[in-house]
Amino acid sequence: MKQFWRQNGLLLLIIAALLAILISLGGALMGGTADPLSDLFSVVSTPIRSGVSAAADWVESIYGYLFRYDEMSAELEELRARVAEMEQAARDGEDALRENQQLRRLLDLQAKRRDFVFENVRVTAPSTSNWQSTLTISKGSDFDIAAGDCVVTETGVLVGVVSTVGLNSSVVSTIINIDTDIGGMVARTYSSGVLEGDFTLMRDGKLKLSYLPDGAQLVAGDEVLTSGRGGVYPSGLVVGQVEGVFTDPSGKTRYAVVQPEADLGSLIEVFVIKDFDIVE
Repeated sequence: MKQFWRQNGLLLLIIAALLAILISLGGALMGGTADPLSDLFSVVSTPIRSGVSAAADWVESIYGYLFRYDEMSAELEELRARVAEMEQAARDGEDALRENQQLRRLLDLQAKRRDFVFENVRVTAPSTSNWQSTLTISKGSDFDIAAGDCVVTETGVLVGVVSTVGLNSSVVSTIINIDTDIGGMVARTYSSGVLEGDFTLMRDGKLKLSYLPDGAQLVAGDEVLTSGRGGVYPSGLVVGQVEGVFTDPSGKTRYAVVQPEADLGSLIEVFVIKDFDIVE
């Protein structure tokens, strides 16, 4: 339709103008005689003139619109590009704000734990398996990352432990993975145990604190930290909170179910602790 008006719009406009001129000339020629034919011509020609004039105006407006269509399309594309730029600028601003906040929290952690040597890494792929919970990170042995290094958030919340190292990437077993075996401690009571992965709990995004001492008084909401026992892992890293305390099927020992503090499914950037002071 647009192509039709582009090709024929001017012709239609000329035809409409000629019709208007012919009708006007006819009226002028007949105007000098007052007879029934003249009156009839006037009666018939008046609505025709109005129709032709309206048609000419309509054709002219359509013709003008078609000639401005490309200009308006270009303006629309320019506006869309400017909106896209503004949206990108807003996203960049949000990313910069998040990075600044993250850096500030990391500096606070470094002020508290000057013995930590960090390496920042990006999470490139979470595990999609129902049998394990792992993360792939963007650095490996080229940056002195080694198996057994703890991985934390910028606030010192434990994410997991490096299990496999390549040159430019590594795999992290998260704290809910079934191979987790780390000394844990309840901050309020100093009750110690062992943080362990459990297949059933892993599917719910949780882990357990096992081998609790007799008489340990734990309540829901108690904060659980790494104990640092054995010197393999740093002490004082936040793991999560006690959700509940249960007795194992044998009836001999109790364990606590722990809800991790880290949101393992939404991590973007984390930090590998490459070195720390051992505190017994």
